[in-house]
Amino acid sequence: MELILSPATADLKRAARSILRGNLVVFPTETVYGLGADACNPDAIKRLFTLKGRPSSNPLIVHLSSIKNLSYWAKELPEYARTLAKAFWPGPLTLVVKRNTHVLDLITGGQSTIGLRVPSNSLAQGLLLEFENIGGLGIAAPSANKFGKVSPTSATAVQSIFGDAGVEGDLILDGGVSEYGIESTIISCVKSNPTILRPGVVTPELIEAHTGIIIDTNQNFGEILVPGMSLKHYAPAAKILINHIPKEGQGLIAEVNFPTPPGVIRISAPKNLYEFAKNLYDSFKTADDLNLKIVSVYLPDGSSGLATAIKDRVIRAAN
Repeated sequence: MELILSPATADLKRAARSILRGNLVVFPTETVYGLGADACNPDAIKRLFTLKGRPSSNPLIVHLSSIKNLSYWAKELPEYARTLAKAFWPGPLTLVVKRNTHVLDLITGGQSTIGLRVPSNSLAQGLLLEFENIGGLGIAAPSANKFGKVSPTSATAVQSIFGDAGVEGDLILDGGVSEYGIESTIISCVKSNPTILRPGVVTPELIEAHTGIIIDTNQNFGEILVPGMSLKHYAPAAKILINHIPKEGQGLIAEVNFPTPPGVIRISAPKNLYEFAKNLYDSFKTADDLNLKIVSVYLPDGSSGLATAIKDRVIRAAN
């Protein structure tokens, strides 16, 4: 894949045209980097699944520039879903809604629902606008990793995964390091009350504070399958141990006040939850770059907010 450093408007136009022709384009979002394809092009979507090694039953999230194209993809939209969209779009929130019948089964994994989000990253916004200006309706974009592996938060990380893959016209847009570092919060909007399917930066507490909406945090998935549900996910090559005292030569990820035992390789010492989340996947990548076999991760305190999202990613990486 061709890497484009500091993409300008002309580069975004080129990338949009490339996607419309059926190519794949990796682009930054505020969460992680996404591997993008035209959500209306079945051949491009099939290439995306093949490149990632992703099961076809695993649905994709469609990215839009704004709420204006929502009706093309969504058949039903409860009022609370509109409230959530107005409050947190653009931003790291995905809404799962009833899909329209013309939406590709490839996108939804054959389900009656679809995941939609409007990213806030300026390059992602620019790409989506250029894509829509030339007739595109949405870009399907899972994280730009191999299925089940660590999601990339920089173009350098993407290059290490897909740099030698792809065909002419496939691109990587370098937008620096992702702002949040973990995937979007996913909320199911198909019943009378919204339910959290995947925790993220947009927390139930934040949603209630901004909208008054109470989110069911039971993670009652029911029949809905969404990205990141696999028991083993977000995993580096190194074995992740949780709250385990590391031995000499092993790695350690823990908050800054946790001491580093003698001979242990300190990979990350975040000062707060946002820094913990932002650096988590990059820390996993560092562990693999150092060829570490075992990394101990001490989970942050707390059972709500961003701590829940961090714990979710670490536990899945450790399974």
